[in-house]
Amino acid sequence: MASGSRAFDAVVAAGANKRVVIPLPFDPDAAWGRKLVHRVGGTVNGMRIRAVIEPFGDGLGIAVGAAWRRDCGLGPGDEVAVVLAPEGPQRDDLAPDIAAALEAEPAAGEFFDSLAQFYRRGYLRWIDATTRRPEVRAARIAEMVELCGAGLKERPKA
Repeated sequence: MASGSRAFDAVVAAGANKRVVIPLPFDPDAAWGRKLVHRVGGTVNGMRIRAVIEPFGDGLGIAVGAAWRRDCGLGPGDEVAVVLAPEGPQRDDLAPDIAAALEAEPAAGEFFDSLAQFYRRGYLRWIDATTRRPEVRAARIAEMVELCGAGLKERPKA
């Protein structure tokens, strides 16, 4: 099991538009920290899955579409074994200078944490490309915090 992962059993419920929902028996904000959007990866009955945690009824769950279900025969009422973990680099995985900058600007940090891993890794690669120029690194971290504070998923093209 990956670090920070949660394993649980659940009963699949019917959802809208030929989807089914796997309800979560825990609060992802309490388990993984407050985020605008929780993007997760893991397994359902041993099959890999990536999903976004969404409101469902009185709680939260992950919706599973017909295309994914086609290969595994998952349907409402089925009991499943689920393992989920936050997707991509998390705050604890970041370099101390980046984590401190995001901590200093909570809105930017919350936005960064809710980005898909593609966008988080894009920002981190851009910052890490400055290993030989520490003064540029600090400027890039500040720019990333500013862009995330403004709600931008990626840097504007130059």
